[in-house]
Amino acid sequence: MRKRTLGQALTVSAQGLGCMGMSEFYGRGDDEESVATIHRALDIGVSFLDTADMYGPFINERLVGRAIAGRRDEVVLATKFGNERAADGSYLGVNGRPEYVRRACDASLARLGVDHIDLYYQHRVDTKTPIEETVGAMADLVAAGKVHHLGLSEAAPDTIRRAHSTHPITALQTEWSLWTRDPETNGVLDTVRELGIGFVAYSPLGRGFLSGSINNLDDLAEDDFRRRNPRFAGENLDKNLVLVERVRKIATQKGVSPAQVALAWLLAQGDDVVPIPGTKRRKYLEDNAAADEIRLSSAELAVFDEAFPPGATAGDRYPDMSTVHR
Repeated sequence: MRKRTLGQALTVSAQGLGCMGMSEFYGRGDDEESVATIHRALDIGVSFLDTADMYGPFINERLVGRAIAGRRDEVVLATKFGNERAADGSYLGVNGRPEYVRRACDASLARLGVDHIDLYYQHRVDTKTPIEETVGAMADLVAAGKVHHLGLSEAAPDTIRRAHSTHPITALQTEWSLWTRDPETNGVLDTVRELGIGFVAYSPLGRGFLSGSINNLDDLAEDDFRRRNPRFAGENLDKNLVLVERVRKIATQKGVSPAQVALAWLLAQGDDVVPIPGTKRRKYLEDNAAADEIRLSSAELAVFDEAFPPGATAGDRYPDMSTVHR
C-alpha cells in the first residue's frame, strides 16, 4: 500500500484500520478473527492502527496490544483519551484535565504493552478545561518520550488553532465521507490545511452504510448502536438508501464494490487525507484495501458531487451532537 504523511513528519499507510468495532458498538466480536484481521492488515501494508481507551471500555487496547506483540516496529499506533468511562461501561463525561491526561496515557501504554504511542489524540474537547492546558499536558508526554505525535478529534477551527499554537498538532481525526461532508463546509478542512495538519477520516464508509449492505434495521445486531443513530431511523433511512443506490450504480459502472469507490473518492480528496475504515473481518479488510489501486478522474469526481452533494444525507450523525465540533 502507498504511504502518506500526516503533518510534517508522521508517515502512515494510505489507509488505516479502525479497530473500535472489534470490541464494541457493532455487535458481537470475535477476538481471534480480530487478531487475524490485524495481522493480515500488517501483511498487506495497512500499518496505521486506530484504537481508544473508551472502546470496550479498555478491552480494545488490550486486543490491539496482543495482536501487535512481536510486530511493534511494523505499526504506527494511534490511541485516544478524553471520553472517560468506568470499568462497567458507564459514561463519565469528557475529561481534558492535565492530571487525567497523564494518568490515561500511562494506562493506555500498559494495556497496549508498548513504551510509546505514535499518535495520541484528545478524543473529544473538554469545554471545561482550556485546550491550552490539555495540549500542554500532552506536550509533556512528548517530552517524556511516551508519545511521539499529538492529535485532536472532532475539534472546531478555533480550538484547532489554539491547540496548534501550544504544540504542533500532527493530525485531526473527524468523520468524513460521502455520507458526512461537514469538514468541507464548516471550516475544519480549510483550517487543518492552512496549518499543515493531516486529516484522518473516521467512518469513511458512513458506519458501513456506503458498503450497500444495510437495507433496514434487521440487518443490524440487536446491540448495534446504529439502531439508535438518527441516520438509520424511519424516513431518514429511506432517504439515505436512495443516496447509497447512486453510489452502487457508480461502483457497478467502474467494476468495483460500493465500499471501494467510496474510499477511492475520499483518497482522491488530497494526499493529506488518510481514511481509517473499521472492520473485524479479513475479507472486508482486503476489499477496503483494494481501493488504494482505484483512480478517479475529475469527471468521475464531479459525478459524485452531483449524486451525493454536501448536506444531502438525512439525519444527524449522532443522537447527541453536543460533544462534536467544539
